[in-house]
Parts: sequence; C-alpha cells; structure tokens
Amino acid sequence: MPIQTITDDFRPPQPPLDELALAEIKSAIVAKLTLAIGKEAALATKHDWYKAAALALRDRIVHRWLVSEKDSYDAGRKRVYYLSLEFLIGRLFTDALNNMGLLPLFDAALGDLGVGLSELRKCEPDAALGNGGLGRLAACFMESMATLEIPAFGYGIRYDFGLFRQIITQGWQQEYPDEWLGFGNPWELQRPEVVYQVHFGGSVEHSVDSRGHDRAIWYPGETVQAVAYDTPIVGWRGKHVNALRLWSARAPDPLLIDVFNSGDYLGATAHEARAEAICKFLYPNDESAAGRELRLRQEYFFVSASLQDLIKRHLHAEGQLRNLAKKAAVQLNDTHPSLAVTELMRILIDHHGMRWDEAWEITRATLSYTNHTLLPEALETWPVELFERCLPRHLEIIYRINEVHLGLANACCPGDVDFRASVSLIDEKAGRRVRMGHLAFIGSHRINGVSAMHSDLMKETVFHDLHHLYPGRITNKTNGITFRRWLMLANPGLTDLARATCGEEVLDDPTRLQRMEDYAGDSAFQQQFRAVKHRNKVALSRLIADRLEIKVDPSALFDVQIKRIHEYKRQLLNVLETIALYYAIKDEPQRDWVPRVKIFAGKAAASYRYAKLIIKLINDVAETINNDPEIAGRLKVVFLSDYNVSLAEVIIPAADLSEQISTAGMEASGTGNMKLGLNGALTIGTLDGANIEMRDHVGAENIAIFGMEALEVVARRSQGLDATDVIGRSPHLARAIRAIDSGVFSPDDVGRFASIAHALRHLDHYMVSADFDSYYEAQRGIDARWRAGPAWTRAAILNVSRMAWFSSDRTIREYAEDVWDVPTTPAAQPSEARQAQR
Repeated sequence: MPIQTITDDFRPPQPPLDELALAEIKSAIVAKLTLAIGKEAALATKHDWYKAAALALRDRIVHRWLVSEKDSYDAGRKRVYYLSLEFLIGRLFTDALNNMGLLPLFDAALGDLGVGLSELRKCEPDAALGNGGLGRLAACFMESMATLEIPAFGYGIRYDFGLFRQIITQGWQQEYPDEWLGFGNPWELQRPEVVYQVHFGGSVEHSVDSRGHDRAIWYPGETVQAVAYDTPIVGWRGKHVNALRLWSARAPDPLLIDVFNSGDYLGATAHEARAEAICKFLYPNDESAAGRELRLRQEYFFVSASLQDLIKRHLHAEGQLRNLAKKAAVQLNDTHPSLAVTELMRILIDHHGMRWDEAWEITRATLSYTNHTLLPEALETWPVELFERCLPRHLEIIYRINEVHLGLANACCPGDVDFRASVSLIDEKAGRRVRMGHLAFIGSHRINGVSAMHSDLMKETVFHDLHHLYPGRITNKTNGITFRRWLMLANPGLTDLARATCGEEVLDDPTRLQRMEDYAGDSAFQQQFRAVKHRNKVALSRLIADRLEIKVDPSALFDVQIKRIHEYKRQLLNVLETIALYYAIKDEPQRDWVPRVKIFAGKAAASYRYAKLIIKLINDVAETINNDPEIAGRLKVVFLSDYNVSLAEVIIPAADLSEQISTAGMEASGTGNMKLGLNGALTIGTLDGANIEMRDHVGAENIAIFGMEALEVVARRSQGLDATDVIGRSPHLARAIRAIDSGVFSPDDVGRFASIAHALRHLDHYMVSADFDSYYEAQRGIDARWRAGPAWTRAAILNVSRMAWFSSDRTIREYAEDVWDVPTTPAAQPSEARQAQR
C-alpha cells in the first residue's frame, strides 16, 4: 500500500457533510439554548452553548438507548452489572460525539453558529469519580461493553465532589473540593421514581416460621434513601447504548419540623447531613473511626441499592429469582463491593424466603470478583465491632458462611489449625476483623487478576490457601484500554496517520494497526510519525508554560511518569535518577547530553503523608534544577497538578518515554503503560504487571527492562531492608541521597527530607535503592537510543503497531466468554455503520 503524504494540515478524505443533517443539528442546538437554557444566542456564554450542544446530542443518544434497552429485553438477553466504587469517565462530550459518528457535523454546526467545538469542550468538567487506574478501567470497560453490544449497567456512587482537586502551594499538595457539578450535568437523567431504602444499625430478631425454618427480621436503626441518576454510555458507531447508574444519598425526611420549630435548626437537619455524607466525597480519610465507618457505609449503600435495583428489574422481566444467575452476571470491581455477597444472600433469604443452600448457589453463580492489588492494606478488613454496630444482619450471614467454609477447610486439611486461620473470614490475629477479600473470593464463582503475572501471584501470595481450597476459580483477564478515547480522541494526528497507512478499517479493528509495522523502517514514514509527535509535544509545552511558567524545548526527550503517587510506584526512584543526572551534567557541562524534560503528575491520598512529602521533593528538586544556569535547559523537571483524564489526553500523546517502574510483584497490571505505548512512547520498566505482556507483544528490543524480578524482591526482603550495602557500591546513589539529606533542595528546612533519606538507607521495602543502579544504566541506554533517531522512531512505531491486543474490547470479550457467559457482537464495519447512521 503506498504511503500518503501527511502534511501539517493533512486530514484523510472525509465524506461530504449532509446539509440537511447539518441544518437539523444547528436548529436543535439553538432550540436547546432557547428552551432548555433560556438564553438568546447574543447573550449566551460558552457554558450555555456547551450545555445546549450536549443536550442536543443527548437527545440523539437517548433514542438509541431506548432502542438498545427494548431490543435486549425483547430478546431475553443476559445482562451484566458492573459494580465499582470508582468510574473515572472524564469528559463525555467529544467522546460521545466520536462514538456516535457526529463529530464532523457538530464541529461544522457549532462553527456556523460562531462557537468553536474545541473551546466548548473545555467547558465540560472532568467527572472525577475515581482515583486512577481502577476507575479509568471501569470507564473503558463500560464503553467496550456498549461497543460489543453487551446489555450492561454500571453501578456506582454519584459523589458530590468526587476526588479532591489538587493544588500545589509552595511545592506541597493541598486538597480542595472538586465541584464537578457546579454548572449542572447535562449528561445525567435523574430518576426520582427509582428510590431504594438502605438500612443501617439496629438489631436482629429470630423466629421460627410455620414450616419450622429460622426467620431473621432486621429492625434497622437508620434508613437512607438511594436515588438513581443515569448517564448513557455510547458504544462505537452508536449502535448500542448502556447506562451508568449512580446513586445519590438522602434522608427519608429532609427536615424534622418539630425539632426545627423548637429552635434547634442544626439538629433538625443533622440526620440529613449524616445521610448525604455518604455521597459527599470519594475516599474519605479513614484514619479516624468516623472516617472508617463512613467508608463502610458508602460501600454498603451502593451495593444494597444496586442489588435491589437489579433484582427488581430481573423480577419484572422473569417473574422469579431461581434463574437469576442465568440472566444476570454481577462483576465486583475490586474489593469495595464485597458486601454484595452478604447483601444478595440477605435479600434472597430474608425477603424472598429461600433456603440457605439454594441462595448460596445462586449467589456464587451470579457474582464474580476482580482483584486489583496484592497489597494487604488494599484488601479491606473491618473490625467485627463496626460490622456489628452498622450491619448486624450481615455479620450473622458472614458467621454462617464462615461456618460452612471452615468445615470445608477442615475436610481439606484435617486438624490444620493454621490453614483454618488463614482461610477464615475472620482474622483473629488483628483484633477480630472481617476479611473482605476473602468474602469476595468465597462468594464468587470466578476470581480474576488483571495481568498474567498478577493472577499467578494471587495463587502464590494473598489467596494461596483459598486457591488450594477452591482450585480452578482464579483466572486471568489482562486489562485493556479503549482505543476510541486513547488514540482517536487523544491523538487525532496519529489516528490520521494510521488511517492513511492501515486503511479506514483500523477505526473498527485495532489489529489493522499491524500494517503500520511494514513502514517502521521507512524514512519518509518515520518523518511523518515524528512530525505528529512533535506537534503533540508543542501542545504540551504550551500547557506547561501556561500553568507553570516553565519553558521546555519540544525537541527534548519527554520523560513521563503520570500515576497515583505511591511508594510502590516509585516516583522516588525517578527523582533520585533525576538528581544523579543533574550532578552528572554539572560535573561534565561540555558533554553532549541528551536534553530531557522530566514530567510528573499524580495525586497522593490526603492521609498519605510520605507520598505528599515525595511530591514536595519533586517540586523542590524542580525548583533547584530549573533555575541552575549551569544546566542551561538540558534538564527540566515539571510537576503538573490536578492530574485527571483531560490532562492525560494532552500528556500521553506527547510522551517519548513511559515510566513504568513499580517494584516488581506489586503492580497488578497498569493501564497507563498501554495508553503511552499506543501513542508511541517507549517504556522503561520493571517486569511487573502488564509490562511483561507488553514486552512479549512489542518485542524485548523495543522496551527497556531493568531491575529485580518479583522473586528476587522477595529474596532481598527476606535478608532485611537495610540498603547501605548497595548505596556503598553506588557513587551516584550515595551522592543523591546525601544531597536530599543535607538540605541541598530544601535550604529553608534542612531536615525536611531526612525521613526519606533514612528510608532509602535502612528501610528499603520498595527496593528503590536496590534497583537504582540498574535503573540509572537503563536510562543511559535510553539516551543512546534517543541519539540514534531513526532507531528510536522505528521502536516507537513498532510499539504502536503491536499494541492492538491491549484493547479493552479484547478484555471484555474474554470476560464475556469465560466469566459472564454472554454473547458479544463485533463492532460495525465502516460501511455498515454509515448506512445505519443515514
């Protein structure tokens, strides 16, 4: 296939716009502006125009949505219910336009009306209903389920403020409310008729019914109402639309009139404030007892409302519950929705009179559980006392599940007390706590990890004994990303290049990206590829200048680490290498150094003090390096605050190097690695998470692997955490740690980073010091490859062309076949889709 010439303003040939459709859309937007917003065009703000355009688009989506719903019910299809405490959906406007095939029409219509689509897009706030990869994965999966025409509902919480807004003040992270609903949300449809009662506290009484069966009656002490808000999620080509249903919490009676009239105005609404706290904020600080209780209330609130909703829907369609597992698949996204096990049992037994064994069989067959972490602190445990106070009936059910479960354990390993203690739902060693990861495992028919390595480690570490007791339940489903968002929308230049070289079919079938491999060594194609990357880097450079007043050179190597700030993700290792490189440049200023821009972004949990100190260190190091005239711009360091989906869509297409440097054995999968690789960044990383599968797909020669492997990390830890031996052998590392410890980067507070220096020397749990030399040498290898420009570009092209396997469509097909037992429909081919749109 001949290579088309790609100029700066090149766009592949577009079909002519339908003038009647264009006039109709313009008319619809103006009508919404007038009738829904209440503004004349001359007085409308950009926000007004954005809402009018979004509402006009929503009308077109809702029609498809209703058709999708009716068709799936008429066909009696099995439905998937995806329960997740996080949905990091980001901006929906251009995403929905692209998937509906209406992006050119709306762009032209808005242009004719005197407003620009690119400007209106910025008016939409990011729906920050997630913290990072977990929430973004849920959003990608929802889009892929719609694309593959799987009838599905996503269930979560409609947080008033979502994740906090991060502001960097004098280098320190400060948290502020993220008011994403401040201007309203044109995408959601409130369902005031969909309200469920969620109960807490109180007591449980038991009686014997007429058949001699035990009956439990829960008399709750508090009731909170869950109110539904639906957001349509559009699949590719707009052929199928699913719903994301988010729950908002409210008190049944918003005002106690007698209390108010007595003069206690605050007391009259205290119960309302307590109820609304449930959906006020994502991940409240759980350092306090009140914070821990609120977290448990959040998790039960959305699980109870979601299960009540899906059971009501199932009964309406089927009339009985014994076939629930044949018509509904419930996926628990991480450990947060684990209470679904006990809540579904409670509903089946207490509300629908089922016997225990039948209810347990249905529960296990309906539920499946995705584990996202091997970190013990992320596999939640709750004090039995807290459970007894908040959810007394559920604690009873947990005890009974555990009784049967421990009977199986004893039959498997007779007399093995340690084995029974290991698999028990109650951890007796830590003050009697309920193990939620164990509950999800025992109550699900499938448990999956999110990369091949992670799934194997689950069997060997956190779920070793449970895997022995229930062999065959653990399976692997390596994560994926939606190419519609992370290539087509985020990187239109590279998308155009892919269409020109791989054909229009690449928009529907990402495996067609493999055709780009044929041009990887072609100098003309490499020039076109570099031109696309350079334009993206110019855009990011402007953003950095606007936000930070730091000028960076777009021709420099853009070295990117964007992810949640956590010790195991090892931003600290990156900072140490930055410091070592800084001193190396100062020692040999005449040497031909590769210019680098180190780009960091990410949020630390509000209570994670050490991670926040690392953010401060990054910013203090940046302040020193960026203002050192000896460096002469050859090394720049930037920390971009308030990392979110929209910021990622600017950074990722501009990245040259992707930092995936977590401690081996600790990252479950990662999806940032996939997004960056898809956009032509080379990866430097450990053999951790999905990096292993990325290496296998892109080729070991096209990725820079360094550091210890997972088993080596375990062996090193078993010898102790002191790192003075490796520091003594590493002049670069020793010098960097001395600089941190002596206050070189914190002259106003010499001891500010003493705790970091101490940990690097004596508490190297995350192997930052132990892996430093390997990382430093790998980075010098990156320098050498960057200097050999064509070799770098060839490797970058091969990364793009070999990333198709990491599509979330592939992941969802695997879930559908192996976990949910539901059929999928391939994405429509271009001619089919265009005909459907006409």
